[in-house]
Amino acid sequence: MSQKNEAPVLILSLLITLSLIGVVVWWLLQRSQIQIPNDPNLPTQSPANPSSSSGEPIAQTFAAVKNVPSGLFNYGGSTTWAPIRGQVDPVFQQVWSSFQLRYTDPVTGTPGSSSGIRMLLDNQLAFAQSSRSLKTEEYETAQQRGFTLREIPVGLDAIAIAVHPSLNIPGLTVDQLKGIYTGQITNWNQVGGPDLSITPYSRRVEDGGTVVFFLENVLGEASLSNTVQFVANTTSALRVLSADPGGIYYASAPEVVGQCTIKPIPLGREPDKLIPPYQLPLVPESDCPAQRNQINADALKNGEYPLTRNLFVIVKQNGQIDQQAGEAYADLLLTNEGQDLISKAGFVRIR
Repeated sequence: MSQKNEAPVLILSLLITLSLIGVVVWWLLQRSQIQIPNDPNLPTQSPANPSSSSGEPIAQTFAAVKNVPSGLFNYGGSTTWAPIRGQVDPVFQQVWSSFQLRYTDPVTGTPGSSSGIRMLLDNQLAFAQSSRSLKTEEYETAQQRGFTLREIPVGLDAIAIAVHPSLNIPGLTVDQLKGIYTGQITNWNQVGGPDLSITPYSRRVEDGGTVVFFLENVLGEASLSNTVQFVANTTSALRVLSADPGGIYYASAPEVVGQCTIKPIPLGREPDKLIPPYQLPLVPESDCPAQRNQINADALKNGEYPLTRNLFVIVKQNGQIDQQAGEAYADLLLTNEGQDLISKAGFVRIR
């Protein structure tokens, strides 16, 4: 066959090949758009742009929120949420007087995220507040009892590290913090501070979501050292810390950053990138309470500060009025008015 006759055949072959490639590319693009359902037993990732519980655009005001039920609803959970409860619940009641809310402590043990989720699973609450994500075993327990759980993120928080105001230290890395709480670092001179023994303080593991989050994200597989001194709550811890020059404690940032009797310190992933949980400059103890340190909201939003977390409303998805109450509570918090009050309580808006 001559080269002249071969040319059309080669062109035709090329066109067929390009067509086949185009079909394959189209098929791959279509496949990439398929949404794979989440495993209901595993925690979900928090959406970058949250929507209402129904998937519709978020209402702008409390009054515009849909499907707010009437009745008295018990809820409970995270102690970290206490400042938010103080801000939002009275306002909710003004706008939706028939949507009555009652915070409920556990019969035994201390209040916290874990106890709140446990009470929700035991049908003692309509919904729960949590400062940590749900655990796989909690999803599994719900499934065994005939329903599922859903976590709805509504705000941002951080774990802040507190020391005595007199302690002269530039800050800590997460690895150094781990070393302190696992007993590998026992003197402040090992991390650039004075020759002074370290006394780490913590709430007990079963006491709340903050401890669970700290253990999972700082200690990993390691355990707390037997040098750790346990305290009942953050109020007690800050009181003890204010009298202990070598002490250290961790808690929700709004519980730490604005306090006068202790000092929050910068934290980082690398020694040359220590990020303060407060807005610079640091307000000295002598100027407090006339001035107080404020949360470094930008560092929490952009991920520079290493120990940030979502605050969740935990909803039981069973098609009953308790589910409606939990979803309505989350929807109210996600409005502009709700986000303003979350910010006023010392936390960071999620939208």
